[in-house]
Amino acid sequence: MQTILKLMQQHKEGMAVGLYSICSAHPIVIEAAMRAARRAGQAVLIEATSNQVNQDGGYTGMVPTDFHDFVMRIADQVGLPREHVWLGGDHLGPNCWQGLQAEEAMARSAVLIERYVEAGFRKIHLDCSMSCADDPFPLGEEASAERAARLCVVAEAAWRRVGGEAPVYEIGTEVPVPGGAHEALHELAVTTPAAARSTILAHRQTFARQGLDAAWPRVIALVVQPGVEFDHRSVIDYRSAEARRLSAYIHDGTGLVFEAHSTDYQTPSNLAALVRDHFAILKVGPALSFALREALWALADIETEWLGYDSSSRFKDVVLEVMKNNPVHWKKYYSDPATEGYDLQFSLSDRIRYYWTHPQIRQVQERMLANLEHNPPPLALLSQYLPRQYDAIRAGQLGQAPRELLLHAVGVVIEQYQAACDAPAMREEGVAA
Repeated sequence: MQTILKLMQQHKEGMAVGLYSICSAHPIVIEAAMRAARRAGQAVLIEATSNQVNQDGGYTGMVPTDFHDFVMRIADQVGLPREHVWLGGDHLGPNCWQGLQAEEAMARSAVLIERYVEAGFRKIHLDCSMSCADDPFPLGEEASAERAARLCVVAEAAWRRVGGEAPVYEIGTEVPVPGGAHEALHELAVTTPAAARSTILAHRQTFARQGLDAAWPRVIALVVQPGVEFDHRSVIDYRSAEARRLSAYIHDGTGLVFEAHSTDYQTPSNLAALVRDHFAILKVGPALSFALREALWALADIETEWLGYDSSSRFKDVVLEVMKNNPVHWKKYYSDPATEGYDLQFSLSDRIRYYWTHPQIRQVQERMLANLEHNPPPLALLSQYLPRQYDAIRAGQLGQAPRELLLHAVGVVIEQYQAACDAPAMREEGVAA
């Protein structure tokens, strides 16, 4: 992807520019991201993770070609040119098959990578850091790099077969696991320069042994831990001083930048500092669906206040009932019965995002939105429950349609990432995916 390569080069040349990555399968989140990109005249990067979308369907039920088509349909509806939509695959490796023997897990990983590239995904995170059933724990650096190179060979072959722009790659993985920590966190260890150097060297040497010299210049980023994370109820903020040594290391001629995961809920100034300190690719996911949940909860409260409980959709009650009857996506994360009710609704890890596509929830959500569409609530209730959207309405920047309120709520978060990255290369006409 030439535009991403150019953007990373601009960063390496001293421009405080970056790239943000939207990791979500929710259509409202994706639409909000595309609307923000269209308003700014930018491209947008949408990523899927290996457990979200894979050859078996993942938890979304979508294979890579399904996800591609799903995203592009939204782009068509929004009026964002398809060539301004970039697709990325995150944590592509044996993540979904860690319970299998390594060779079987890697065989499935090869199919995964091949399907992603065939479907048009061109930003590929090669992540083989996890141990499989017959592996030592933790998996050694050399083994992880060797497996990543094996998957890169598959990706390069798939690209040459289907054509289009060449993929760009990122290596390494962040700590702790993606999607937010399971346990309460108080502090994090920033990746050391020695660890970053070891990961890059191991991958570069292995790529050379695998005949991937032509692919290595397209390895754009190393995924590291810059000291940012969130758990169920708290956020660990970025502290530039603690990442100074790591930032200086990547600046000194490696040719790469850092990618930071779990940047959700960081302040706008922290996001800008991350980009300035060479964490030039910022991934965001749960913070966007959390903003959507906040707006949906606010609309549910508005509906109840305006129409009365008996005439309302009882949206919150239905969502929580579905979650309690189908606890697979949250039970191992929310283990304290005393706080379960709070966590189901308000946890920053936002496990509720796995339930929005449930047929019963989709049906009751449409009923709630229709109720408010046909019975527009007064400004006082919007001011009470959706003050940011109220301000935008009063300024003549936003209508009162319920769906527009949801899109605006998500867009507020996306605009913080746009401002932090301020990427001129993403604003060029005719950028190609």
